[in-house]
Amino acid sequence: MGEIEGIYTIWLREAKRYVRYRSRIVTAIFTPLLWLLVFGMGLGSAMKFGGVMNNYQSFIYPGIIAQTILFTCVMAGIGIIMDKEYGFLKEIMVAPLSRTSIIFGKSLGISTGAIIQAIILFFLSFLVGVSMTPLIFILGIIVSIIIAIGLSGLGLLIASFMDSMEGFNLVMSFVIMPVFLLSGALFPVTGLPEWLSFIVYLDPLTYGVDALRAIILNNSVMPLEIDILIVSLFAVFMVLLSAIVFTKKEQNLM
Repeated sequence: MGEIEGIYTIWLREAKRYVRYRSRIVTAIFTPLLWLLVFGMGLGSAMKFGGVMNNYQSFIYPGIIAQTILFTCVMAGIGIIMDKEYGFLKEIMVAPLSRTSIIFGKSLGISTGAIIQAIILFFLSFLVGVSMTPLIFILGIIVSIIIAIGLSGLGLLIASFMDSMEGFNLVMSFVIMPVFLLSGALFPVTGLPEWLSFIVYLDPLTYGVDALRAIILNNSVMPLEIDILIVSLFAVFMVLLSAIVFTKKEQNLM
């Protein structure tokens, strides 16, 4: 089996796993819509009343897309634990594939599910008064794919250290929400206290949100090229790091 064929096979398995659980798609779309329509409208009304922001819903719209990708990709890392429990991981380990190809295939498969949800949210942009042109859509999807690969690598990295789904869920509580809340998805990252600003710019999702905001709203803190570069480097780093850790942690399965 060649590396490309192996990556494709693993990607196809992960994609089919996602599609079969249609309830996950419904849940993953319902939650961001709640954030946009309820949280965005409620807090947006207060901000508008105070003269702070004209349309808070449109401001958080790119951040909610990033949130959807984050939740889907990182939580999908639980599939590694399921593969351990059912013995499928042993079959992958004996296949003539590099660990990088295995992780990359899984990252692509997980990312596919996240991108499907992102596409649906892109089509619902009219709900928050954002105009969606073909160029914005294409650029937004490209950036979303890069973000998804990096975050799926993060989820797989964490799952490599876990032996049970309960432990994975516990770790996620200390990873997902801080990464999301510190990304600037819900508030501008300018004018923050110095200590908080330092933490915000350590968050890789900050650059993903900023890139999506630059593409969708033409409003960003950093140049789009810098955002894309940082997000791309993060994606490559997470896939390689996950492959290294995955190899060391799963050697006992051989």
